[in-house]
Amino acid sequence: GNPLVEAMTCGAPVACSNAAAMPEIAGDGAIFFDPDDVGDMADVIRRFLEDGALGREMSEKALARARRFSWRRTAAETIAVLKSAAERTADR
Repeated sequence: GNPLVEAMTCGAPVACSNAAAMPEIAGDGAIFFDPDDVGDMADVIRRFLEDGALGREMSEKALARARRFSWRRTAAETIAVLKSAAERTADR
C-alpha cells in the first residue's frame, strides 16, 4: 500500500491491481485492472497515454485521496486501538 499512496501523493495518475487492499486504499484515485489479465493492464495504461484529460482528472483524484493518509493520523489511530485493547484487558 505504501508505494500506492506515495504515487498518489505525487499526483501521479494511478493504475493498479483490483486485488487485495488496493481498491480500498486507492478508492476513486485510481483506475483498476485485473492483475491476471495483461490485456486489461495494457488497456488501462493506454487510456492514460491517449487521454490527457483522464490523466489530469485521475491525478487530481489521487492527490485528494492521498490527503486522507498521514503518519500522524496512522499513529494516533494505532495508539487509540492499543489503549482500547489495554483497557479491555485491564478490566478482566
